[in-house]
Amino acid sequence: MTGELSPIDKAKFVAAKRATQYVETGMRVGLGTGSTAAWLVRCLGEMVRDEGLRIKGVPTSSRTAALARDVGIEVISLDEAKWLDVTIDGADEYDSNLNLIKGGGGALLQEKIVATASDQMVVIADISKQVETLGAFPLPIEVIPFGWQTTKALVEETLISMDVLGRTTTLRMNGEVPFVTDEGNHIIDLHLNRIGHARQLSLVLNQIPGVVENGLFIDICDVVVIGYGDGKVEVRDVNKGSVEEEKFDFLEDENLFGDISD
Repeated sequence: MTGELSPIDKAKFVAAKRATQYVETGMRVGLGTGSTAAWLVRCLGEMVRDEGLRIKGVPTSSRTAALARDVGIEVISLDEAKWLDVTIDGADEYDSNLNLIKGGGGALLQEKIVATASDQMVVIADISKQVETLGAFPLPIEVIPFGWQTTKALVEETLISMDVLGRTTTLRMNGEVPFVTDEGNHIIDLHLNRIGHARQLSLVLNQIPGVVENGLFIDICDVVVIGYGDGKVEVRDVNKGSVEEEKFDFLEDENLFGDISD
């Protein structure tokens, strides 16, 4: 069904397909959360089923864990794995230095823990996620429920001295109730528009009592695999300083991915 996909879904698919080249039998693999990461899990599941790939997956959310089991990937915890060979995940934004904003799906805490416990982090994304400066996408921070309004006020006060364009903060909701993460926490989204010094902001936010973690991933990503709607893939490796391009052809009889949605 890839022939029936929208250009944006084709871009996600080819990025995920190319990223499977970083996975080999015997590896312990961090599995990201979100619509693009779901394509990767499906691709890896196909390789497990059809090519005899044997891996152990460490998911970054309960949603990803359920999908991985559904497609036949052995799922283990990070405590069982201890360390990972590679983590492959999506991103809400990435800049030219491969710094990221993540957490649009609400799994930023597990995503950051898993990514930093890996030899390599590979991000899969479509070209729309590329930005000159981080901040157009709201920056999520995970906060404990106790005193969250006080934490929110402290964050707003802190933002006054930061190099950002906006300082609006909102509690993420799930319908009429606050969104709850897998760890039982809340998420506050920071609408900053532009982040001048992402590293400094990340450090300062994590010093605020009640803040568990923020969605800035600084110096964590090693490679970004960028998909395009025409099947082109661009691979940027920050360590090698290289950029490679290749093209994928779509098979009209492909039906493995037809049931994935955002």
